[in-house]
Amino acid sequence: MKMKRAPQGIRCKIADVNIDGQRAVLALPTTFMNESGQAVQPLVRYYGIDLVETLVVHDDIDVPFGKLKIQWARGHGGNNGVRSIVGSLGSPDFWRLKIGVGRPPGRMDPADYVLAKFSRSERSEVDVSVYRAAEVIERFIAAGGDEARQFAGGLND
Repeated sequence: MKMKRAPQGIRCKIADVNIDGQRAVLALPTTFMNESGQAVQPLVRYYGIDLVETLVVHDDIDVPFGKLKIQWARGHGGNNGVRSIVGSLGSPDFWRLKIGVGRPPGRMDPADYVLAKFSRSERSEVDVSVYRAAEVIERFIAAGGDEARQFAGGLND
């Protein structure tokens, strides 16, 4: 899959995909993470995407390392990128795929923790998580959020 520049004024790279006959636009914001809403809101508006068909993928320190969790219409949970998206959309009503990075050790600043590189010992588990997240995204595109949520839950067993 090759990413290309989004239409003018949309701050992300995009790829058009077709999964099981369902067209989807995958997007990677080119903004700072804390300004993700500046990419998501114009993208949703340009393509006329219903928020029930919107899936935001992000890390989450409250989900155990390597686990996946998919939720509908929740708060930002302290994630500034999600906070930006909720603010720009004017609504929390979209799906989130949370990829667990676990809690920072000791008194480490959570921002420093999520920005740090993974250790060699964590790398293989991260690769598995990314692969599984891609499977969940495919399921979301093909069958919707509720089906993707069930599928993601089964991957964590």
